[in-house]
Formats: sequence, structure tokens, C-alpha cells
Amino acid sequence: MNILVVVAHPDDEVLGMGGTILKHAIHGDTVTVAYMTTGITSRRSSKYQNVSSYGINKKLELDMKKQIEELRKDAKKACNLLNVKKFFFFDFPDNEMDTVPLLKIVKTIEKLVKEIKPERIYTSHYGDLNIDHRVVFEATLTACRPVRLPVKEIMCFEILSSTEWAFTYRFNPNHFININGELDKKIKAMQVYKNEIKEFPHPRSVENIKNSAHKWGTVSGFHAAEAFEIIRKS
Repeated sequence: MNILVVVAHPDDEVLGMGGTILKHAIHGDTVTVAYMTTGITSRRSSKYQNVSSYGINKKLELDMKKQIEELRKDAKKACNLLNVKKFFFFDFPDNEMDTVPLLKIVKTIEKLVKEIKPERIYTSHYGDLNIDHRVVFEATLTACRPVRLPVKEIMCFEILSSTEWAFTYRFNPNHFININGELDKKIKAMQVYKNEIKEFPHPRSVENIKNSAHKWGTVSGFHAAEAFEIIRKS
């Protein structure tokens, strides 16, 4: 099976479905990950911390370009841990995808779909707090209109520190994948994102990644699971 994972930022893929990605790869499926944004520039900082300023100077812009390169190296390492051989990086603006014509994003995803011919697509949730996650979902759904395309299934997943921070919480999973054997690798892949992983009680902490997997496990009868909301299945 050809699988395409469309996410806004490097680390979304691990937080949302790192165990499932590895499981697909182990089972012989071809997994491709597409990262749509640079994933870092919205912080407006060279120290990996958010600052309350929108404008940037030339030096900060150069520093952030170096951060983008470093983040992409981390993403490649995470993909390697999850046995992902194919990935794409795009340069849409971080946390500003709503400033880009939706058609431009749709066309980018359409081109990927025609090239990869995925039977199943995973993407971020339509109700997330993060604007990029919502735009990526909408663009993916639009790009995969059920006409002359190979896509049979579209599923979305929650991303810790975004889905659950959108009050009210709208994630309604109806599909669960057992990741008990893949959870340790998922955590190692997240730890590769050294500037993104946080200390507990932050949602992007090792402890909370385990908590989330065990929570969905209790819902679905597994020791550890990842949850998905089926958007389309044919």
C-alpha cells in the first residue's frame, strides 16, 4: 500500500502517528511524508523561543534559515528511525498558511498525489488550534476530490499541543491502531527533535506521549494505540 502523510510542521508526523508510520513501514507499505511549512519562523526568535514580535531583521532572518536547515536534519533522522525512505519539504510560511491562496497549497498536494499515487492519506485534524494544521487538512481534502484519483481513504489524527488546546475539543476518533510494539521507537523519533520536545507537563513531553498512547489504548483494548478520525473511506 502507498501511504502519504501530509503535515504542516516537522514533528507533527511523529506526535500524531509515529507508531503507525513505523508499523506501515514494517509491514512493507511505502510511506511518504510531506512537510508543508518551514516549521519555525513564526517564533521570530533565534533561540527556539516564541517572542511577542512580528517583524524580523536581516540577521534574525539568516539565523532562522539555519534553524530551518537544522530542523530538516532532525526530520530526516526521525524518518530514518521510522523507516521512511521518501519525504518532501516545502516552504510555505510557518503559522501563516492562511495568508497563502488555498489553491496554491491544493495544487502542491495534487502534484504529490499524482506522483505518489497513495491509496491512503493521513493528515492533521480540521479542528486544531494551529491554523496551519487546519489549512493543511482543508487543502488535502480539496486536492483529493473523489474524481480520477487513487486515494481511497483519508484519515486525520490529533497533534499534541494543538488538537487538545482547541476549546472545544472536537477530535472524534473512530479508528485505532495498536502501537504497543512501536511506542518506544516513536518516542526516540520525537527525541530527535531536540528543540521541540519539552518537559512534562507540556503535551510534547515523553511522559505525555506515553500517556496519550495508553489513553487511546484503554479506549480500544490495546496497551498503547494511536487514534484516527476517518474522513473518507471507499
